[in-house]
Amino acid sequence: MTQLTTPTELRLARRMARLGPETAFEVLAKARAMEAQGKDIIHLEIGEPDFDTPANIVEAGIQAIRDGWTHYGPSAGLPVMREAIAEEVSRTRNVKCKPEEVVVVPGGKPTIFYAMMAFVEEGDEVIYPNPGFPAYESLTNFLGATPVPIHLREEKDFRFDPNEFADLITHRTKLVVLNSPHNPTGGVLSQQDLLDIAAAIGDRDIIVLSDEIYSQLIFEGEHHSIMSLDGWKDRTIMLDGFSKSYAMTGWRLGYGVMRADLAQHFSRLMTNSNSCSASFTQIAGVEGLRGDQSSVRKMCAEFHRRRDFFIAGLNKIKGFSCRLPHGAFYAFPNIEKTGWTSQKLADALLDQTGVACLSGTAFGEFGEGYLRFSIANSIENLEKALDRIEEWATKNI
Repeated sequence: MTQLTTPTELRLARRMARLGPETAFEVLAKARAMEAQGKDIIHLEIGEPDFDTPANIVEAGIQAIRDGWTHYGPSAGLPVMREAIAEEVSRTRNVKCKPEEVVVVPGGKPTIFYAMMAFVEEGDEVIYPNPGFPAYESLTNFLGATPVPIHLREEKDFRFDPNEFADLITHRTKLVVLNSPHNPTGGVLSQQDLLDIAAAIGDRDIIVLSDEIYSQLIFEGEHHSIMSLDGWKDRTIMLDGFSKSYAMTGWRLGYGVMRADLAQHFSRLMTNSNSCSASFTQIAGVEGLRGDQSSVRKMCAEFHRRRDFFIAGLNKIKGFSCRLPHGAFYAFPNIEKTGWTSQKLADALLDQTGVACLSGTAFGEFGEGYLRFSIANSIENLEKALDRIEEWATKNI
């Protein structure tokens, strides 16, 4: 029998070269390696609430394990979970949502992936916000389609310019991605913004993927969804979940809401990729939706307090200016007056001050000139980070 003496060549499919990274996890790994070497790091890089999962949800999850919810469930989700989500969506989006229009998935990203897998083919175009969540552009490229960024501009409070958006729509546009509240800018789409977006799309055969994962983390006003507009429920795939609002990132629990015939196809994608979402996390999720909501309100209020504190501090630092984000838990300061590029400044802050943040370019080409800080940390640590950044800026700008 012949034995191989050299490793075989790794011949990946060409599409693997089109799949981009998510910089937040790369920076987190570097920061943790620095911590292991004794460096004091303030983590403002990862988009994860620093709160524990609410106790009532934890207890429901533990009890679910004891009760035997540790086996396979239906690919689209447990009936009780789909019912609870349908109730929540009907109440919060002011539309009639049925359980058969819900597909439960492990986190937020599967809904993005399945939407693109279901609708986007080579040669199609996907319009998405830039700067924006990296998966939108990465998955579009992965599928051989053309990513078409719409520039979210600071002077527009990082909202869509309806005229610019209308000019980007072509006969090849297959999918439009919305994200409100928005990562990384904290921008929030108004009802009028959504009406303008809907008018620009008109009666074209275009599906909207509405990423609303931060829907409960709004500081001013209220959340609006395009699926709430007349005639748009059946043209929208709405994404939401438990990671951000309920501090359940590690539980991996999210959902998509869409017309019932499309939900059947999403369920097949679940069957062929994940089989199903974990049963005990779904039982915990039911408690999250139907149980006491005071923890969500307290967390949002604390993020609001941190936002006000951190943005005020950033605006006192030489070369930094930051608009007030209206939702999520991020600060996205303009750093053009520092004279530094985004990536070099982010690297310098981590290496020289121990403050971990992300370059704006981690969220696309239009993120140049910005940094993203997650304010999911204590006031004490945010104050310490501001002091370090200010001291560094005084010496280097």
